[in-house]
Amino acid sequence: MQKQKTLQQSFSLQGKGLHTGLDINITFNPAPENHGYKIKRVDLEAQPTLDALAENVAGTQRGTVISKNGVQVSTIEHAMAALYAFEIDNCLIEVNAPEFPILDGSSRFYTEEIMRVGVCEQNAPKDYYIVKHKIEVKDEATGSSLIILPDDKFSINALISFDSPVLPNQFATMNDIREFPTELAAARTFVFVREVEALLQNNLIKGGDLDNAIVIYDQKTTQESLDKLADAVGIPRKHIDELGYVNNKPLVFDNEPARHKILDIMGDLALIGKPIKGHIIATRPGHKINNQLARMIRKDIKLNEVQAPVYKPSCTPIMDINRIKQLLPHRYPFLMVDKIIEIGSNHIVGVKNVSVNEPFFQGHFPEEPVMPGVLQIEAMAQTGGLLVLNSVEEPHRYSTYFLKIDNVKFRQKVVPGDTLIFRLEFMSEIRRGCALMKGLAFVDEKVVCEAEFMAQIIKNK
Repeated sequence: MQKQKTLQQSFSLQGKGLHTGLDINITFNPAPENHGYKIKRVDLEAQPTLDALAENVAGTQRGTVISKNGVQVSTIEHAMAALYAFEIDNCLIEVNAPEFPILDGSSRFYTEEIMRVGVCEQNAPKDYYIVKHKIEVKDEATGSSLIILPDDKFSINALISFDSPVLPNQFATMNDIREFPTELAAARTFVFVREVEALLQNNLIKGGDLDNAIVIYDQKTTQESLDKLADAVGIPRKHIDELGYVNNKPLVFDNEPARHKILDIMGDLALIGKPIKGHIIATRPGHKINNQLARMIRKDIKLNEVQAPVYKPSCTPIMDINRIKQLLPHRYPFLMVDKIIEIGSNHIVGVKNVSVNEPFFQGHFPEEPVMPGVLQIEAMAQTGGLLVLNSVEEPHRYSTYFLKIDNVKFRQKVVPGDTLIFRLEFMSEIRRGCALMKGLAFVDEKVVCEAEFMAQIIKNK
């Protein structure tokens, strides 16, 4: 089981803000387990802290802006992408301005600093958002779409398409998140000369120049207009017939704009608050549609506080019924766990196939059979007993006895043909032979019951 991660130590960077032009200092600090990403405005009274979550995104024009209670921070996506790429779950970011520094328009400097200070593993388990079915968002007006499909890792394919003779279509892919430092981190943001005038009119890109963006001149304008815009953003004056890239530095990659779009997607989806296991296909992506997908996932997370474990019947179990019978004293008709499919230091996942031939169905609503709730709890308790036994040497010499069951809730009927998936997790360390566990039972993706258990482990006589 993978654990949460944070930085080994703090690091700081300095640079100007893309939109404000301010000189900005930003510091990234280690944070405790289950902290998530938080941003503190140290330049404001009381130093308010914002949760870097998708529902707090208040703007997506030329960058991602988060805001709450009148406090905002913009241009956060490049830093978020770097944190996400290094699988950092917990970080406190302190910044003395209403935006992050643009640096060179990529994630390169964030990446270099993370590699320099290092990442450390924490004790709490990492909680993934596992994509189990196709999710799609579309913007018919722009032709943008994001599709996310089930996968056992995180990967992205991105296609960008513009009505431009210089940048028509480009494709980029990230097959593994470990490619980020070498293949994506240095990809810079880009802007078309034809967009610059509108951005300046909206009081944006005060800090934009050729050192922090790729500038693309692809549509002829008047010489006077081109000279005026070139002077405003520090671009050398060009003749109106000279279409192409206007850079101080050559492109890092032939498809650098498309790679930067993958970087942006990662930074925006980092705001769901969990790492993702899924494959993304992005067509003409942008911050707006990225945030739409992130909000959709956040809504799903809130509706389903805990995702159902992934169950593949064809996979070899960690414990089959013969091993379970060696560890548990229960026998027919009270052995109620068929197999264990996952087990870690503090959690376990068990399976119970509910058959119409179960003896209790003969008397429990026989005309409309329903599995008794008390037996669901018994099956969950037996699964928890195996978790406790897994914590000791020679587990066959011990038995678990349940002392207390609290906060029991039944949410949905369990009927013949259902497959119950139990997930139990320690709520604290085992002390004096006593264990506290939280258990959930799922049918498909829905929680059907839950409970908290206290169990005691005792050596057999």
